[in-house]
Amino acid sequence: MQIPVIVQTTGLLVMSNVFMTIAWYGHLKNMSNRAWWYAAIVSWGIALFEYLLQVPGNRIGHTQYSLAQLKILQEAITLTVFVPFAMFYMNEPFKLDYVWAGLCLVGAVYFIFRS
Repeated sequence: MQIPVIVQTTGLLVMSNVFMTIAWYGHLKNMSNRAWWYAAIVSWGIALFEYLLQVPGNRIGHTQYSLAQLKILQEAITLTVFVPFAMFYMNEPFKLDYVWAGLCLVGAVYFIFRS
């Protein structure tokens, strides 16, 4: 059974985004007492795993979707991953702005994927 391209692409991009979010923001909690360059090196190491998932995800997705569609899909995934990360890992409060941003992204997804 062949897994649909959208499922493969979305799955790889979600996993990639988890690594990206940790690489970009995790050091703010875990390494705030370390030198910035140390956090950068660790983040680069984490980001390697992001790219190992993101590159094949975009290559698979580009067989059926445009570059713009892949970018908007990535932005929607980013918010979907970022909000729980901010709330549960970084202990940031939920903001209604997340809802408004999400609705804007739903609109972006609609417009970029409509035929």
